[in-house]
Amino acid sequence: MAPHYDEHDPPEADATELVCEHARGKARSVAGQAGGKPVLGVDTTVVLGGRLFGKPANATEAERTLTVLSGRTHAVLSGVCLHTTEWEVVEAAATLVTFRALSPRDITSYLAAGEWEGRAGAYAIQGRGAALVGRVEGDYLNVVGLPGALLVRLLAERFPGRYEVG
Repeated sequence: MAPHYDEHDPPEADATELVCEHARGKARSVAGQAGGKPVLGVDTTVVLGGRLFGKPANATEAERTLTVLSGRTHAVLSGVCLHTTEWEVVEAAATLVTFRALSPRDITSYLAAGEWEGRAGAYAIQGRGAALVGRVEGDYLNVVGLPGALLVRLLAERFPGRYEVG
C-alpha cells in the first residue's frame, strides 16, 4: 500500500531519527487498512558530512548531489518500522557506499537515463547506478531501499518459529 504520509526533512534534523520517524509515519498511515496484519514502513536517506541527500526535486539538484558524492564515501541510512495493533518496533540500519570519481560525462549520462528520479542520493544501485559505486560496506539491500538483514532479524525476533534465520 502506498503510504499517506508527508515527509518533511529539516536540514538540521538528525538523519537516524528522521528516517525512523518517516518509517513510523508511513507504517501508521496505512495500518488501519491492513486488516490487523503487520505493516512495514521504510524510509531511506543518504548522508555525507552531516548533510542529508534525499530525493532530488529536479535534474539540477540530482547533478549537484552526484557531484558532491563523487569520489567520496557516504552513509545510506534506513529506518524500519514494523507495526501491529499490539506493538511497534522501529530501528535503523546504515551502509557505507563509496562512489568512484565521476567525470562530468558519467554524471550527464546517468542523469539522461532518468534513474535518479525519486531516489535518495540521486542514484539507484540496483540499476545503472551500480556503475557509480566503487565499494559497499554493509547490507547491499539497504542501499536498494530495504535493509534485508535488519528486517529478517526483526521478523525472527517478533515472530519466532515463523521466520527462522539460518
